[in-house]
Amino acid sequence: MKDPNQDQRLLNRRVFLRSGIILGGLTLAGARLLHGRETEKNGEEGEIPVGPPEDLMREHGVLKRVLLIYGEALRWLDAKQDFPPDALAEAAKIIRSFVEDYHEKLEENFLFPRFEKANQLVDLVKVLRTQHQAGRRVTDVTLRFANLKSLKNDSERVQLMNSMQQFIRMYNPHEAREDTVLFPAFRKIVSPHEFDSLGEDFEKKEDELFGEDGFEKVVDKVAGIEKRLGIYDLAQFTPKV
Repeated sequence: MKDPNQDQRLLNRRVFLRSGIILGGLTLAGARLLHGRETEKNGEEGEIPVGPPEDLMREHGVLKRVLLIYGEALRWLDAKQDFPPDALAEAAKIIRSFVEDYHEKLEENFLFPRFEKANQLVDLVKVLRTQHQAGRRVTDVTLRFANLKSLKNDSERVQLMNSMQQFIRMYNPHEAREDTVLFPAFRKIVSPHEFDSLGEDFEKKEDELFGEDGFEKVVDKVAGIEKRLGIYDLAQFTPKV
């Protein structure tokens, strides 16, 4: 005997399948449309490009963490505690390779000339460029004396401490002025196309010098030094009030 509900169930199944096909087609079409917009906007699927100011600001984060390492080294040296000079030497090498030879070169080659051409923030750019040059001379001193032999020599030890103090004193206001004045103004003096193109150029240069995920590798190196000095755990800096 034929089930009286069989025909209705078959009809419901056909309707369900048909609606599913239509819905699936719409979902796929929508996904393709969104994907197309995302690809057009971001350049590559799943990758959101970093603009020049944001790129430079996150690199300032690396600089800031090394300044904290310098500060901790000074605290150890002031207290005449045994200090691993190779950790300080590694931090100074990061300043030389990542901050001075890469980050500052980007600013000097791509940002500063555009501000000068636009006659914008020219006095600030002049001071920033001068400080870059001074910072490299100071880093030379730090690299020269960041070793066990110099730590045992009173004169060289003092020179090492002075170089770190000078570097910290100059770069705290230096990076703060760039982050709050120079970088925010950069978008106003270049076209949107030029702005996006520079972001891509920065990424290519980073990959060229430090390999794929170069920024992340440098951050890992900094974290390793912080762990050696016992200043990696962020919670320890929370005041107990």
